[in-house]
Amino acid sequence: MEATIRTELRKSRDVLTRLADELAPEIARAATTVVNSYRRGGKLLLAGNGGSAADAQHVAGELVGRFRQERAPLPAIALTTDTSVLTAIANDYSVEDMFRRQVEALGRESDVFIGLSTSGASPNVLAAVTAARQLGLTTIGLTGDYPDSPLARSVDLALCVPSRETPHIQEAHICILHTICGLVERELFGRAQE
Repeated sequence: MEATIRTELRKSRDVLTRLADELAPEIARAATTVVNSYRRGGKLLLAGNGGSAADAQHVAGELVGRFRQERAPLPAIALTTDTSVLTAIANDYSVEDMFRRQVEALGRESDVFIGLSTSGASPNVLAAVTAARQLGLTTIGLTGDYPDSPLARSVDLALCVPSRETPHIQEAHICILHTICGLVERELFGRAQE
């Protein structure tokens, strides 16, 4: 067991090291995009399935609540949380439309949509990206090492984690999103007290 633990933790470390070395400029662009949206009075919409849904909810909580410092709440909505809306749309339309309909209802041109899909091929996330782009939202996609995936090709900014192992992609996604939260707080509210 200990050998497996060491192997898995080292794989995770290696993915995060590559992430820092290879994607720092894109992560900074994503953070700047979110900051600029907030400065224009926009909000952040997030969606994903399974573990990615949990990450969307986690980040919305960090922004509406707080991340590292006391500050005004920031508008962020995980489109994965309202079971009545999700099940009504899935029942009346389809699971593929669950996030698209919410983007159409809630999205405005000044907003940002972040779609999370480890494979980059989740149909409901892709449908939401299409709707977001039609409405003029800026779109960001978080995926794995699939730069030619439908998600990576369809968003304004793709953050492709250098791994094809779902657990390590998800670990990197939450690190990216936490980094964005910290940068958003710093840019909008100044540095946190150490």
